[in-house]
Amino acid sequence: MKDFKNKVVVITGAGSGMGRDLAVKLGRRGAKIAVSDVNPDGLAETERLVAATGAQVHAQLLNVAEREAVLAYADTVAAHFGTVNVVFNNAGIAHHGEVETMEFKDIERVMDIDYWGVVNGTKAFLPYIIASGDGHIVNTSSLFGLLSEPGQAAYNSAKFAVRGFTEALNQEMIIAKHPVKVTCVHPGGIKTAIARNSTTSGEHDQKKTAEFFDKYLARTSSEKAADIIIKAVERERARVLVGADAKILDLGVRLVASGYQGISARVTKWGLSRV
Repeated sequence: MKDFKNKVVVITGAGSGMGRDLAVKLGRRGAKIAVSDVNPDGLAETERLVAATGAQVHAQLLNVAEREAVLAYADTVAAHFGTVNVVFNNAGIAHHGEVETMEFKDIERVMDIDYWGVVNGTKAFLPYIIASGDGHIVNTSSLFGLLSEPGQAAYNSAKFAVRGFTEALNQEMIIAKHPVKVTCVHPGGIKTAIARNSTTSGEHDQKKTAEFFDKYLARTSSEKAADIIIKAVERERARVLVGADAKILDLGVRLVASGYQGISARVTKWGLSRV
């Protein structure tokens, strides 16, 4: 995918953050953009911004956890543009809470969107991506798909699962010799609304937790993250780490192996004392 001009690009979770920036930046590069989100106001604003670049844009409300709706959406986008070249399975949510106090529904909700949403999008669009003859699937995992963090068991579970699913898919495309590249994205702390829109359980204060994330952990702008991801797709990278924090912590885990867990527990305990 050296040139996005006239390529049909699908982006889920495009109502804000990285999804919106990907849509606008790729619209400027001449791509035809299909965007979806569950937030009608955010989706409408993204549609307006993409249209302002001069790109063709198709916008549709979509909950990626609803499999039949995603399957129908893929057919709709393919019929509208005639083909599909790239899919960014980007939609995601977060939940902060310990396993001891979380409800099953808290875990299921994160898994339904963050993991099954990726699976649904991949499965729905893969036949069209293969048929395009020049395709790419980009699935958003996380730094927390490389290491685990206390209080993030649901999110860790989903993002580790996305990583495993995506890496297996990449190898299968190689074996089958399909004209499809696959990239797994591992963002670190990105300045988006994910923390502010997250839910919490137990004794955690949602507002304070979000403020802590935004103040201390969100170091990379969503615009910069989008640039890094686009470059990785152009270079056909199987994996991309977004942000210095993602690179440093990934290296740290490689160096100390399971020893990182004790370090992470102590650092997290200190951080929570400041919330």
